[in-house]
Amino acid sequence: MADTLYKRLGGYDAIAAVCDDLLVRLQADARLARFWQHRSEDSLLREKQTLINFLCSSAGGPLYYSGREMKVSHRGLRIDEGDWQAFLGHLDATLDNFEVPAAERTEVLGFINSTKPDILE
Repeated sequence: MADTLYKRLGGYDAIAAVCDDLLVRLQADARLARFWQHRSEDSLLREKQTLINFLCSSAGGPLYYSGREMKVSHRGLRIDEGDWQAFLGHLDATLDNFEVPAAERTEVLGFINSTKPDILE
């Protein structure tokens, strides 16, 4: 049986490192920074952990995602196509930074793109 995407990506520590890298990029982006402004440090840490759990669970890992559905957690944020494209640019840079192989990259991007209808307004 083939390894899960979770294992092929390097497991929890690798996915957490990717999240750290990606969130720094997103928060530093002038277009996207508005989504993290006026938030407590605890709130940001909780959001990061929720993201890690979501990605680990979605990649076939042993973590359970107990957060809200994508549509619910993004409703009202007014995320548009330009925001989405900026996000994908940062995700691509992060995947490059971690030298994620083509097959795994394709799976990650396929999964991420499958969430788009629930995130954009």
